[in-house]
Amino acid sequence: MIDFLSFHPGAFIACALVLGLLVGSFINVLVWRLPKMLEHDWQAQARELLAMPAAEKGPVYNLMLPHSHCPHCQHPLRARENIPLLSYALLRGKCSQCNTAISLRYPLTELACGLLSAFIAWHFGVSGQAGWMLVLTWGLLAICLIDLEHQIVPDVLVLPLLWLGLLLNSFDMFTSLSQAVWGAALGYASLWSIFWIFKLLTGKDGMGYGDFKLLAMLGAWGGIAILPLTLLLSSLVGALVGLSLLGLRRAKTSTPIPFAPYLAIAGWLALLWGGQITTFYWQLAV
Repeated sequence: MIDFLSFHPGAFIACALVLGLLVGSFINVLVWRLPKMLEHDWQAQARELLAMPAAEKGPVYNLMLPHSHCPHCQHPLRARENIPLLSYALLRGKCSQCNTAISLRYPLTELACGLLSAFIAWHFGVSGQAGWMLVLTWGLLAICLIDLEHQIVPDVLVLPLLWLGLLLNSFDMFTSLSQAVWGAALGYASLWSIFWIFKLLTGKDGMGYGDFKLLAMLGAWGGIAILPLTLLLSSLVGALVGLSLLGLRRAKTSTPIPFAPYLAIAGWLALLWGGQITTFYWQLAV
């Protein structure tokens, strides 16, 4: 199979596209359910710390159960109603039971995941780098969507990816192990330092600890070299978006703006083209 895909890059890209659409469908479930699962766990831990009686057990709620259903009328989705992109088109964007509009976020997430997966397959070709970069891309997409919607960066997604990056680079997959270890350490330390400087100057929290861990995770994958570009790009884009929202009066100066999506996108770009972007910048500067 590997030999066939190596000689037929179009087939590899097509397989990655289909796989990405399927993973995108799962990411929709993850983005909807994981924050609720985390909230339930936090409440249980709080009750335990406060010596309060445990809450009554409700129905099983995890990534598998209950089965996919309409959030409005609880209509269980049949297999033909759960096909990425196609089901949304056939249903004309509405629940088959209650006719309530289905959020456009679902097909857009599936489409984005499919296209990103196809691009990774095209960029890396049939290789170990392509396979692992797909995993990172899917994880970053899920983290971005969760932070945009709930303003949390779940450890349950970030930390396994951080350790995976270190393990992969022990085999020099994307960079050397020493670069990966220092990338993780300095990635965390850089945002941690900015956080405390900002807090000492203003008395406010400028960002969450999840952002520190996310940059550490990106450093574990790409090494020290990607950190300056990641910080520069994410800060520039974050500032532009923040100023645009203020200009459109869709946000106030006190409105929290999720930073993880900018870090994730900037780190992803730096992993793919960090060297070329840096070289182009210095050519312009000179």
